[in-house]
Amino acid sequence: MRCAAFDGFPCLVNGKADAQVICVDPALEHSNVELLTGAFVDRLETNPSGRMVTKVIVTRKGSVEEYSADIVVVSCGAVNSAALLLRSANEKHPRGLANGSDVVGRHYMRHNCSAFMAISKAPNPTVFQKTLALNDFYFRSDDWEYPLGEIQMLGKTDGEMLKGEAPGWAIWKPEFALDFMAEHSIDFWLQSEDLPNPENRMTINPDGQIVLNIRDTNLEAHMRLKAKLEAMLTEIGLHDVLMPRSLYLGKNIPIGGTAHQAGTVRFGRDPKTSALDVNCKAHDLDNLYVVDASFFVSIAAVNPSLTIMANALRVGDHLLDRLGATGS
Repeated sequence: MRCAAFDGFPCLVNGKADAQVICVDPALEHSNVELLTGAFVDRLETNPSGRMVTKVIVTRKGSVEEYSADIVVVSCGAVNSAALLLRSANEKHPRGLANGSDVVGRHYMRHNCSAFMAISKAPNPTVFQKTLALNDFYFRSDDWEYPLGEIQMLGKTDGEMLKGEAPGWAIWKPEFALDFMAEHSIDFWLQSEDLPNPENRMTINPDGQIVLNIRDTNLEAHMRLKAKLEAMLTEIGLHDVLMPRSLYLGKNIPIGGTAHQAGTVRFGRDPKTSALDVNCKAHDLDNLYVVDASFFVSIAAVNPSLTIMANALRVGDHLLDRLGATGS
C-alpha cells in the first residue's frame, strides 16, 4: 500500500516484516505448534533434586493450568525472563532458578536513545524515511577515542504527531505552523551503548511486583554523538527557526520507551559469573534454556533483533542435536 503511517504504527494488511508476520503466523501453520493467548506463566517447578524443570504453572482465563516438557525454553524478554526465574525460587534454588551465581536480574541494559526533529529549508515529502543510517562515529571520532554510537533516520513526522507531542513553546502556535514543520521535518534517532553494570538490575518485591533500579552509563558518548549531528545540520540544508542555531527539537527517551532490553540472564563459561552456558542452557539445570536478549553480555549500539534471531537459530540447532532430530 506504501502507506505513510508505517513506522511505529500497526499495519492493517499485515504488510510489515515483523515477528507476527514472519515468524508466528507461519509457525502456527504446523500441526505441532499451538499458541496460548491470555496466559501468564506464574512459575517453573523442579524435581526434588532441583536439576530438572518438571512443571510450567500458568494462569489462563482465571484458571491454573500445568504444562510439562522434556526441554523448557524461556523467552519472555530480558525483564520478564529474569522475573520468571526469580519467581520460581524454591528450596534447591533459594535465589531463583539458574541463579546460583546471583547474576539473574543484573547487568540490565537498554541503550541510550534520543529522538530528534530538525527543519529543512525545502519540503521533505519522503514516505519511507527510515532507510538511512550513519555509522561514521560508531567506533570512535576524530576528537574522542571511544565509540559514540549510531545515527539513523526515523519514520516521518506528521502534523498530528506534533500536536500530540508539541513542545511547550509550540502549544500556543497556530495549527498550520505545526503542519508546516511536519512537512519540512527530518527526523533522527541516536543510539549509544549502555554499558553493563551489575547494580543495574531488576528484582521482585514482596508483593511480586517488578522493581527496576538503573543508573545511566556512557552518557558522555551519547552527548558527543548529539553534538556531531548538530554540527552537520546546516551542511545538510537545515535552517535556523526560532533559535540562533539550527532548530533542533530533542527529547530523551524515558524508561517507559525502552525497546532494547538485554543482559539480565547472561551467558558464559564460568557458572560463578554467568547464569547460562554457551548454548544458553542454565548452568544449574539440565533442561532449562533462556533464548532472548537476556543472554547478552554487552549490547553494542545497534538494534539487537538480528543477534537475538541468529542466536535463537544457533540454539535451535543445538536442541535438534540434543533431541536426536534433524532440521534445516
